[in-house]
Amino acid sequence: MSDIQSFAGALDGQRANKGIFITTSTFSNSARDYVRTISKKVILINGQELAEYMIDYGLGVSTIQTFEIKRIDSDYFEE
Repeated sequence: MSDIQSFAGALDGQRANKGIFITTSTFSNSARDYVRTISKKVILINGQELAEYMIDYGLGVSTIQTFEIKRIDSDYFEE
């Protein structure tokens, strides 16, 4: 949690009110509690969330396989 406290303090030095703190690991409950109690808006993104964002936005990933989903075109059957 001391890293997050240092980060929140560094936001003051930049006159920033918001920041994003990313780790490839996880955050402790005390770290999550801390960012809820401070006046600055600090978003915590853990490793699992980071991987999900990478997949969702196509960053640093490659497509292995795609699936085609079809639906019935009801206009085709109407006269």
